[in-house]
Amino acid sequence: MITRRTLTMALMTSGLMSRASADDYPTRPIKMIAPLTAGSPVDVAARLLAQYLSIQLKQSVVVENRPGAGTTIGMKAAALAEPDGYTLLFQSSSMVVAPAMFKNLDYDPVKSFAPVANVAWGSWVTVVPPSMPVRSPQELIAFAKANPGKLNFGYGQGTAPQLVGEWFNRTNELQIASVPYKGGMQAITDMLGGTIHINIGTTSTLLPLIREGKLRAIAVWGRTRESDLPEVPTMIESGFPGLSLGFWVGLWAPAGTPAPIVNRLNGATNAALDDPEMKTSMKRLGIAGAKGSPKDFADFIADEAPKWARIVEASGVKIN
Repeated sequence: MITRRTLTMALMTSGLMSRASADDYPTRPIKMIAPLTAGSPVDVAARLLAQYLSIQLKQSVVVENRPGAGTTIGMKAAALAEPDGYTLLFQSSSMVVAPAMFKNLDYDPVKSFAPVANVAWGSWVTVVPPSMPVRSPQELIAFAKANPGKLNFGYGQGTAPQLVGEWFNRTNELQIASVPYKGGMQAITDMLGGTIHINIGTTSTLLPLIREGKLRAIAVWGRTRESDLPEVPTMIESGFPGLSLGFWVGLWAPAGTPAPIVNRLNGATNAALDDPEMKTSMKRLGIAGAKGSPKDFADFIADEAPKWARIVEASGVKIN
């Protein structure tokens, strides 16, 4: 179980491993691993951060996509990297999902990393084809029950949208077929082609398609309605009290990375998030910055982990 103690120890260990100064860091390009496909919300946010982080650090920050196996391939590559600040991980809630979902991981997704910075928040939205006679979660439930086995739910495997979609399917006793993809963007492509009927994704990805009338939004997952989708109800308003979940992404370094380097990266990230142009770009993507210290991020992860463990259990999703 992920606890504040575990994450605090990870932060302390990173400092005890070396008292190296960050004054001369970085002296060469930095690699940021994004464990999802190119064009995914995580990838887009990673490339935006890399652009402005390069300015702050006066050194190139290059994003490398390592998708597959529910993001665990990219996470493992980052976990095994030299803890010198030149290989980083940019990841979403899949970081805390993996320990609960995957039975046989050969590394610890949390103990293997030192939290650097919580970077951004966003919202999820559930979409269906405009041809489907569904405009709310309750109407989707009724339609699915009237058409058992005829609907397909597409998602990126090992991601939070998979879990909440499976949770929705199971708790409402629906017979919606699950179709996994290496990345969520592939599911959206098939949805536009007519083979996928339900998708849960970020507003940053789906909003343009919703505005073009190619997809219909039926619910958002945040506490309040989205300003860009004021007519779309929340899941709470739709009969699911207490259900509020969001998209978030953050930056990690391999465990053992010297604390001065972690702090240097954190300061550079916070400075990047303060850049007016970056703020404008993030707003355009439907996300907002989330500044704080490495400890703030560690505490946030400790709060998120048990929430996702409960969702994994309720969804019934387990991957060997």
